[in-house]
Amino acid sequence: MNICITHNSALIVVDVQNDFCPGGALPVAEGDKIVPVLNRYIRKFVEVGCPVYLTRDWHPGDHLSFKSQGGIWPVHCVQGTEGARFHPELSIPSLAVVISKGTDPGKEAYSGFQGTDLVSQLRQRQVRRLFIGGLATDYCVKSTVLDAIREGFEGVFLSDASMGVDVKPGDSERAIQEMLREGAIKITTENIE
Repeated sequence: MNICITHNSALIVVDVQNDFCPGGALPVAEGDKIVPVLNRYIRKFVEVGCPVYLTRDWHPGDHLSFKSQGGIWPVHCVQGTEGARFHPELSIPSLAVVISKGTDPGKEAYSGFQGTDLVSQLRQRQVRRLFIGGLATDYCVKSTVLDAIREGFEGVFLSDASMGVDVKPGDSERAIQEMLREGAIKITTENIE
């Protein structure tokens, strides 16, 4: 199925941070392989003048998701650290909007919509269709796509620009099926007109 980037579209690049890439604290195997693909999407959105948003985990050092605080994850994406920076090869446009999530030590935030003003920013710009990809398919990408749909946006999952953790084998595929069941559209760069 082919799909257009229309004037009311936006791109959301989810959590392409050093800690989620090989060598990071919580790496997605080969997570850095999606960076060139995301850069192609970013270029397309910039060319047509549509907004680009980048979400990032931006945790305080005592975030409840960390094992040291009783959570399930190793310490990752702590505010101001090298691990929290975006991957160095990600092409970040000058007008890109950065959305920081997981900033409250006592609240979990997988979705770019949780505890942020992303909805109001998108509504202000009259965005209706969201193209979403990044890391990881089975966690923050899935949560962001599902929340986008719940908020009334059209959710487009960028399957060639997303990579999963697969803590349990098949998690990513199950996440994709759940997104599709909830109404997401699955595409690759080949499907963009």
